Amino acid sequence: MTPKRSRVPWLLLSVLGLLLGLWLGLMRMGWRLPLWQPRLVGVHGPLMVAGFFGTLIALERAVALNRRWMYLAPGLAAAGMVLLALGQVPLAAWAFVLGSLVMLAVLWVVVQMQPGWHTRTMALGAAALVVGNVLWMLGQPYPLVVPWWAAFLVLTIAGERLELGRMLRPSRGAIAWYLGSTALYLVGIGLIGLSPTLGLRVHGLGMLLLALWLLRYDIARRTVRLQGLPRFIALCLLSGYFWLAGAGALALFAAPTQGLMYDALWHMVFVGFVFAMIFGHAPIVFPAILGVPIPYSRAFYLPLALLHLFLALRVLGDGLGDMALRRWGGMGDALTIVAYLGMLMVQVRFRK
Repeated sequence: MTPKRSRVPWLLLSVLGLLLGLWLGLMRMGWRLPLWQPRLVGVHGPLMVAGFFGTLIALERAVALNRRWMYLAPGLAAAGMVLLALGQVPLAAWAFVLGSLVMLAVLWVVVQMQPGWHTRTMALGAAALVVGNVLWMLGQPYPLVVPWWAAFLVLTIAGERLELGRMLRPSRGAIAWYLGSTALYLVGIGLIGLSPTLGLRVHGLGMLLLALWLLRYDIARRTVRLQGLPRFIALCLLSGYFWLAGAGALALFAAPTQGLMYDALWHMVFVGFVFAMIFGHAPIVFPAILGVPIPYSRAFYLPLALLHLFLALRVLGDGLGDMALRRWGGMGDALTIVAYLGMLMVQVRFRK
């Protein structure tokens, strides 16, 4: 049994990695902020996905299964973040690759314990993280790497929602829709290296169909009728699915491979979809990791609304080519994420 206090460093490092990643993201948008190593601005992506999300999700898996060797995954991902902050990019890349390989081994164990489409989907997500980290380590351009990183998060979330949705007993047609969408989603990523426009369109079609599946079959459609925390979580999920559907539609019909709309596409996924999931699950995940309950508060709705509002401003700025609107949208989202983390800490303090 790993003591709860020993999990705190990994969680703390993941939060510090998040804060640094947000800081670098604002600098990439044009905000003039101090930084001890200016070249770190270029590692915003790997720091956020392989570092922050990789550490957090790997830690959640290790806590759930409670096997000591599984803590290597969040440990290596956290080490990668530290190495990035110190400017040791090649070593950080190796740490991320090794950490994602351990996470894939963890998911392999999960598949053996609970064989099913939900665990296989999450294993595919872990494999996508390995591919993305290897491509980044080899110096491949970001348009080839980012879809794999996004697949890690999208498939992890989709697999978890499929697992919870099993109690609704989805029909064979629903499962076929899910599997077909996932297949298109992954095939599109593979095609991007051969034909960026075609690959992105196929990828977008799979993303759109997967988002529509989630909107149609996710159990959140029922829990949104409840009160308190279940309703808040459901609204986080459903609002995130709309952003995922929008990103899929943008990729399908516009297929932006560079420029401002490319920025809009992937931040609709990473901010609108993924962070909406983070907002919804944080009051559950953090207590599971730390063993400290986080009381629900209706004030949680404010940062959720602001997250979507500022992202809409950013996407609008991308579409109009309005750099000031884009920058302020990004700043608003960064401050909202930090404020939500602070709100959770205040709730823990209040509970104590």
